[in-house]
Amino acid sequence: MEINYKNIKVIGFDADDTLWVNETYFREAEEAFCKLLLEYETPNKIDQELFKMEMNNLNLYGYGVKAFVLSMVESALEISNNNVSNKTIEKILNIGKNMLNKPVELLDGVEDVLKELSKKYRLILATKGDLLDQERKLEKSGLTSYFHHIEVLSDKKEANYSKLLNHLDVQPSEFLMIGNSLKSDVLPIVNLKAHAIHVPFHTTWAHEEVSENETNGKSYKTISSLRELLKILN
Repeated sequence: MEINYKNIKVIGFDADDTLWVNETYFREAEEAFCKLLLEYETPNKIDQELFKMEMNNLNLYGYGVKAFVLSMVESALEISNNNVSNKTIEKILNIGKNMLNKPVELLDGVEDVLKELSKKYRLILATKGDLLDQERKLEKSGLTSYFHHIEVLSDKKEANYSKLLNHLDVQPSEFLMIGNSLKSDVLPIVNLKAHAIHVPFHTTWAHEEVSENETNGKSYKTISSLRELLKILN
């Protein structure tokens, strides 16, 4: 079924892994974390325990690097039965600091697409994560001037998006969300009768994965590059 985007007035962009690289750095950090704890468990078990800890802490800590670091510290204590050394804890903290200091690597075509679309549409940034970290990345990206509004959400569920659309005074039929996550950027949006376009990233956090049953019957488009937006929307 062909999707009509003629009524779109506002376009929302996810940030991490839609505009710039993010998940790659988390995978690198997990590998470094595993190496620190190999004397206690296998890499597979360490990965499983860390993910379980992240899920247990999600409602308390939220998303982002700082929440991830806290979960790594807790996992290290649990996996080692509280025998992990202060030096190892320090190395875990340094993993987090290194993540926060990573350069912002824009994905292909991002600035060209934002520059072109900003001439016709009101663009907003709608991302989740740690406020300070996301503000830092946005500043480093050099993309701030393209966005009419910037929103760092505690989560990306239907209620969060409804509140955002009300704040922007835009109808669901006038809103289009662009993002790499079906769970966070697409399904909640189409459930609100708004529009969404999925731009997959090569790495997906397990928490963001969805089943085929969840996407069946949902109306959205998938593209391989942000550059395709210019053909679809212009």
